[in-house]
Amino acid sequence: MRKSLLFPLGALTGACLTLLVASPHGGVWAARAAAGANDAYSQLNLFGEVFERVKASYVEKPDNAKLVEGAITGMVTSLDPHSRYMNAKAWTEMQETTSGEFGGLGIEVTMEEGLVKVVSPIDDTPASKAGLMSGDLISKIDGEAVQGMTLEQAVNKMKGPVDTQTKLTIVRKGADAPLDVALKREIIHVRPVRFHVENGDIGYIRVTSFNEQTTDGLKKAIASITRDVSQDKLVGYVVDLRNNPGGLLDQAVSVSSAFLQRGEVVSTRGRSPEETQRFTAHGGDLTKGKPLVVLVNGGSASASEIVAGALHDHKRATIIGTRSFGKGSVQTIIPLGAGNGALALTTARYYTPSGRSIQAQGVAPDIEILQDVPPELKGRMDTMAESQMRGHLSAGEGGEQTGSQSYVPPKQEDDKALHAAFDFLHGVTANAVAAKPAPKAAVPN
Repeated sequence: MRKSLLFPLGALTGACLTLLVASPHGGVWAARAAAGANDAYSQLNLFGEVFERVKASYVEKPDNAKLVEGAITGMVTSLDPHSRYMNAKAWTEMQETTSGEFGGLGIEVTMEEGLVKVVSPIDDTPASKAGLMSGDLISKIDGEAVQGMTLEQAVNKMKGPVDTQTKLTIVRKGADAPLDVALKREIIHVRPVRFHVENGDIGYIRVTSFNEQTTDGLKKAIASITRDVSQDKLVGYVVDLRNNPGGLLDQAVSVSSAFLQRGEVVSTRGRSPEETQRFTAHGGDLTKGKPLVVLVNGGSASASEIVAGALHDHKRATIIGTRSFGKGSVQTIIPLGAGNGALALTTARYYTPSGRSIQAQGVAPDIEILQDVPPELKGRMDTMAESQMRGHLSAGEGGEQTGSQSYVPPKQEDDKALHAAFDFLHGVTANAVAAKPAPKAAVPN
């Protein structure tokens, strides 16, 4: 079974001989395919020779399984920042994570320049309570340097029994010296949807991740809000996707469907036209067409961008905040058999309903609102975008965009983007200096 994921984390594809031979120049293409296959075998022979030399001559007797795992890891991670190999243990842990409950610190991470980089701390977890921020680099775990570890090794070192402590050394942009942060491990219950009624007439819904519980949580939120506020009094909804790093593709589609009557949500396009898939809205608009504002920022990635892009292109929502991260690639999970783990392999780019790729570009808001960043955090709250990650997939059409502001004030009264969303739903126009409208692309329904 294959499962598509959209967060920052396969067999080898060989020559497609049937397709090539069937081309108008079958003989030429077949010869080229054969040459490509011969070259691949030559490279595999080289690998075999190096493997044997290491086994025979390394100063200590190496573990064959570790050699092969290291070779696979190196091969896959050289493709792009989000493809990776997971051994059996890591594969089990990923399944626990996407199910919505697991042990640890509550932090979404990736690897960058040999260090572990914080993508986003999860709300109400040890990581968020300790003040970890998007963009922080973890240089040491319990005093041991991260440099030289794989991402899996670093993540495993951060995990441990509940109620035990770990110390992280954090390198933060703009800070004079590394910061030592002590965290106590907890069972992480990822509650992906939180909500409340604002001012008696606006439904506020915060979506923190896209796991298997997200759509059910969203449906419960909408049902609760509509029970508490009559339809004639409810002026609209705010869906907050800020610093949401993404998750499962099917959840992004079903969350979008909760606000759309019909139409395409997203399409994915792989190496060949035959691999194109289109995902359409299903179930109908649960909000009965009420006005909708979606909040995004530099930490909104992947599945968050699918939802924002779909609702924007269908003219269903107004986007407020700052440009999103720009991760427009799909990772397909390919199990490799019992005990062999799985690959998270980048297999496609995704496109919004208007046919626009978000890869390395992001979703631009209709109304751009910059937060007032405290002096001690200035210069540290711009997120590095997909376009700045080493080895990222190119944007294709259009120019690549760098990172944007990801700061969200801890106090609601200081949150300018949130208040702009509330004002918008109440018919108040945002300040022209702080707000920059962008044209909306129309799509057929």
